Amino acid sequence: MRIIYSEDHKFRDAKTELHGGELVKPFEGPFRAEWILAALQESGFSDIVAPEAHGLSVAGKLHDAGYLEFLETIWERWVAAGFTSEAIPISLPVRRSYHARPPKNIDGLLGYYANSVETSITDGTYRAAVAANDCAISAADHITAGNRFAFALCRPPGHHAGIDLFGGYCFLNNAAIAAQRLIDHGATKVAILDVDFHHGNGTQDITYERDDIFFASLHGDPDDAFPYFWGHAEETGKGRGEG
Repeated sequence: MRIIYSEDHKFRDAKTELHGGELVKPFEGPFRAEWILAALQESGFSDIVAPEAHGLSVAGKLHDAGYLEFLETIWERWVAAGFTSEAIPISLPVRRSYHARPPKNIDGLLGYYANSVETSITDGTYRAAVAANDCAISAADHITAGNRFAFALCRPPGHHAGIDLFGGYCFLNNAAIAAQRLIDHGATKVAILDVDFHHGNGTQDITYERDDIFFASLHGDPDDAFPYFWGHAEETGKGRGEG
C-alpha cells in the first residue's frame, strides 16, 4: 500500500491551546503524524512518497472562497495588527446573529470562521494545511490510476473543517477533498466512513445536501462529546442528501 506523506505538516506546530480555561500545550502536534508514520514503517510499509502539489482548485469546490482567502492571509493580517502570540478566536457568532457576515476587525474575522476556540492559527498553519490537501488528492489519484489502496497521512486533520469553518485542529477537509477528486475523475458515488470518537461535523456540513458523497460517522454522543452541536441521530441529510 502506498503512503502519501509530507514533511510540511511540521510547519503547523502550535504552542498554545485553550483548554479548561487555561492556555496549555496542544494535544495535537507534529508528534501525531510522526507516531503514525513510525507505526506504518514498523509494520513493513515502505512505499512512502511525498505528494504532488495540486493547489486548492478541488478544495474550492467544497470550501467557501472567502474562507480559503481567510486561511491564506489570516496570519499575516494578525501580525500586521500588532499581535505576537498565536491567533485564537475570542468572539463567535451566536445563534441569534441573524445578519452575521465577515467583519473587518481581526478578532471578529477569526471568530466568524471558527467553530470552536481551542484551535489557534500559527505561522505555518496554512502551508501545512495545503500539504495535507496535496496528500489527500495524491492518494485519490493513486486510486484512479488503477491501484486498490492508498493511505494519505494528512496533518493537520480535516473532519471538523466545514464549508467555511475551522476548528478541532482542522482547516481543510482532507477526506471530502479526496472524495471530490475521485468524483472529478469519474466516480459516481464515494463513501466516507468516519470512526473518530468525535463527530466529523465539517464533513457532515460539506456533504449534507449531496447524493454523490455518502457520509457515515460513528462517534460519541454530542450531548457529552465535542463538537456538541452536530452529530445527533436525527441528522440524516437534506434534500438530495437525505437518507
